Amino acid sequence: MARSAAEPLRRAEIVQATIQEIGRTGTLEVTVAQIARRAGVSSALAHHYFGSKEAIFVAAMRHVLALYGAEVRGALAAAEGPRARAEALIRVSFSQSNFRREVIAAWLNFYVLAQTMPEAWRLLDIYRRRLDSNLRHALRPILGDRAAAVAASLGALIDGVYLREALKRTAPDRRGAAALVLGHFEAELARGDGGR
Repeated sequence: MARSAAEPLRRAEIVQATIQEIGRTGTLEVTVAQIARRAGVSSALAHHYFGSKEAIFVAAMRHVLALYGAEVRGALAAAEGPRARAEALIRVSFSQSNFRREVIAAWLNFYVLAQTMPEAWRLLDIYRRRLDSNLRHALRPILGDRAAAVAASLGALIDGVYLREALKRTAPDRRGAAALVLGHFEAELARGDGGR
């Protein structure tokens, strides 16, 4: 395989290995050697492609966010009406591709990394603002002035469910997690205009 054709493949393998290693250990304390071993490349090659362990983590975060974003766009395109759009946003957060052990561990650790690394903070801030904006847009026709507050509570609840799942030792409960957030959404809808 030509060098130029091999690089994107190797980068993708290193990113996948990073997510798997973070999921396996539950921490960012994985080494480039561990990541490289899982990816089937040398540590030197991993450093060559990314420059640092932190850059590898940011690339993994970008990958997770890109997959999530693509799934959100697909779900929103298929949703008919504001309520369906809001439900689609909630369901995507707990889809099989987004709500699995290694991705949950990656999200938790990316939040930790964002406390000290500006690029990680920026990526998580983009995610947070897009989720909030999408929820507000879907909720405004249904809830009017309450849309912003309900969007904020739904976003916080989604993040909180991820945190709780990251701390559990059992397999992620996608249906239960989605049902919890959808239940909150239904309760807010039931409040109707009286909550304005």
